[in-house]
Amino acid sequence: MTDLSREQQTELEAAAFRRLVEHLRTRNDVQNIDLMNLAGFCRNCLSNWYREAAETSGLEISKEESREIIYGEPYAQWQAKHQREASDAAKVAFETNKPGH
Repeated sequence: MTDLSREQQTELEAAAFRRLVEHLRTRNDVQNIDLMNLAGFCRNCLSNWYREAAETSGLEISKEESREIIYGEPYAQWQAKHQREASDAAKVAFETNKPGH
């Protein structure tokens, strides 16, 4: 593996994170419950991790602010435009596979 400086590693990780967030913004057809059932995390998890990282760095970011950063708009607006009722199968899978984070 290429030897990376800590700064290079951080820059690459940040770029990958930004690309993931942008990808999720363009794939608003994919519901959070589908992400949770498949990967064990969703947009809300990312927003929580973002907020926790900010707090670790001494920055105060509200839950609403971190969600807006991830969703690209206020969460309530995203929900109104894109969120659908989960299927019964998705709900059962979520209860079976629900992560503890």
